[in-house]
Amino acid sequence: MTTQSTTKLTTPSERELVITRDFAAPRERVFEAWTKPEQVRQWYGLSSLTTTVCDIDLRVGGAWRWGQKAPDGQEIVFSGMYEEITPPERLVYTELFELMPGPRIHVTLTFEEKGDGGTRLRSTSVWPSAEIRDQALATGMEAGVAEEYDRLATFLARV
Repeated sequence: MTTQSTTKLTTPSERELVITRDFAAPRERVFEAWTKPEQVRQWYGLSSLTTTVCDIDLRVGGAWRWGQKAPDGQEIVFSGMYEEITPPERLVYTELFELMPGPRIHVTLTFEEKGDGGTRLRSTSVWPSAEIRDQALATGMEAGVAEEYDRLATFLARV
């Protein structure tokens, strides 16, 4: 396994957001880190916040809920339902930001094996509208996602 690249966010179509990151770990490990609550708790979210919720019912129709608490007490929680699970290749689920309930985002995660023994993680989300997607990006989402994926890379390097 060799180097990892930086996290890349692109908007290939009007309602899509694609996040791509290479990790120096086999895809089975990356998939486990994304689907086992005891592992998610170690890397999820921003380092300035405290992870308070990490529930995963990993089955088609099962729910997931991940959240953090800010120093001011505000809880930042995301939740959804699993629609497709193909270990260690693919997860398809819905996502809702609980502070702004509304239409759910549809997310497809793929875990692609790389020739160097690493994994390319690709998250493709389809948003209800370009406006909602662009509002989310305007909140600083890109920096938050980059930090979270950096934390995942550090976690994977430790285990």
